[in-house]
Amino acid sequence: MKAFAAGEANETAVVDALREARVFVPVVAQLSQVHLTAEGLVSDKETDMALVSIQSPDGRRALPVFTCVDYLTQWHAQARPVAASMRKTSLSAVEDNNQLIVVNPGQDPTFVVRRPAIWAIAKEQPWVPSYNHEAVSQDVRQLIRLMPQVEDVQLAAAAGADSRSAKGRILAGGGHGPELEITLVLKPGMTREQLDTTITDFQQRLAASEVISELVDSVQIKLSQAS
Repeated sequence: MKAFAAGEANETAVVDALREARVFVPVVAQLSQVHLTAEGLVSDKETDMALVSIQSPDGRRALPVFTCVDYLTQWHAQARPVAASMRKTSLSAVEDNNQLIVVNPGQDPTFVVRRPAIWAIAKEQPWVPSYNHEAVSQDVRQLIRLMPQVEDVQLAAAAGADSRSAKGRILAGGGHGPELEITLVLKPGMTREQLDTTITDFQQRLAASEVISELVDSVQIKLSQAS
């Protein structure tokens, strides 16, 4: 994380380092059952320990994790730190329907591990960001083959793929998204109806793609006109 904060490591390097890391997950007591007397008074309470989940700016469920206990207690003084490998933590995140893992929230920097990277860590598989992934590029180009109004397509990292330090420095990766920017290069002279139909068609093709579903966290679509 220090190398990432200094601009010396990109998000691929951070994810690879996290694979071997032990992290601390915050858990809190959660009331699971209340026993009442015949008079309706509480006689006993049972509690379970539950993972803490937070909400990302785009509304998705996220699991916070920390690289040291001090960071965790600064963030949530009542939470209990539980040490676990990042792989087990990723499995827990998936089981608990978390789409993101936020590393060191409240610290500088904070790093977001997005859904495809979480799955890759959990399954002990390599991970490549979607904007650099050859399979994603090939699949998107395949999707536009039968779209006569689209002349070309360009892929790049979306602005949301990057994060910022507390001082405003842009860091390569670690953002909550959108992750992948897809620019459709359209034929000139299209009507509004043709434009709407083309965008809808492409969105439906993206949604139906297994490659996109597995390897891409979030997409931002842009349009440009062929010269």
